[in-house]
Amino acid sequence: MTTVTTIVEGGISPALSTSGSAGANSAVSWSAIFAGAVAAAALSLILLVLGIGLGLSVVSPWVGATPSESQMTWSTIAWIFVTAFAASGLGGYIAGRLRTRWPSTQQDEVYFRDTAHGFLAWAVATLLTAAAFTSVIGSILGSPDQVVAPLNEITDEARRNAAKASLWIFVSLLIGAFAASWLATYGGRRRDLP
Repeated sequence: MTTVTTIVEGGISPALSTSGSAGANSAVSWSAIFAGAVAAAALSLILLVLGIGLGLSVVSPWVGATPSESQMTWSTIAWIFVTAFAASGLGGYIAGRLRTRWPSTQQDEVYFRDTAHGFLAWAVATLLTAAAFTSVIGSILGSPDQVVAPLNEITDEARRNAAKASLWIFVSLLIGAFAASWLATYGGRRRDLP
């Protein structure tokens, strides 16, 4: 058994004690990360369905009763940001709160580990969601032999809209990564309360 000591205010304290079992002292709690990722993906799905329902409820076939294209665009962007913040924040909070507590670890290291757990929960949830959407879209479009539209038939407007959408999704992913990392530190502080 090897003991590494660090000097902290007030004297010397043991920081890490390693034994033959590497899993007992792991800095990464994968069960907490997966729990946070599943919670984030589930809340993201719930909020996505709610957003679709709200969006379809304001659309009307009657002239003048439907909000303008600009209003619908900005409300959709705002909803995507709210969804990213709420779902990723919940996943990060859960990952930080459920992570194993290390009472003898320095506070800066605890903060970093909580942040890393939130970020990893966001990353796993993002990958799970991307895999699910890819399989759903692939089954909707059919086999790769069936061409939906030749590339030369794609309009310039569709290309611009796709570029704008991908930029806004990029921003929402950044918001989600920030929210997950930040709220994981909050969850970690709540976990470490006496």
